[in-house]
Amino acid sequence: MKQNKIFSLLGLAARSRNVVSGEFSTEKAVKEGKAKLVLVAEDASDNTKKLFSNKCSYYRVPIYFVGTKDVLGHAMGKESRASLAITDPGFAKAMMEQL
Repeated sequence: MKQNKIFSLLGLAARSRNVVSGEFSTEKAVKEGKAKLVLVAEDASDNTKKLFSNKCSYYRVPIYFVGTKDVLGHAMGKESRASLAITDPGFAKAMMEQL
C-alpha cells in the first residue's frame, strides 16, 4: 500500500513539474542543491546506484532505492527511468514519510 502512495505522489509531483528524471538531470539537480529527495530504481545498474549513493552522501540529499525502472517511469507517465529527483520540499517530505 505504501508503495502505491509513493508512486501516486510521484505522479502528482511529475504533473506539477517538481521532478527531474534521467541520470544527467538528476545529478545536476543534486549538485545545484535543487534536489530534496532522490529515488533510484532497485534494478538500476550498480554504477548508477554507487554514483547516486556517493553524490547524495556528499551533498546530503536523502536517497531511496524503490521500485523498478519501468514502475518509476510509468508513475511519471514516461518511459523507464533509473533515477529521478524531487525538487519540491513538500512532495519530498510526504514521500519520505511513506518510505
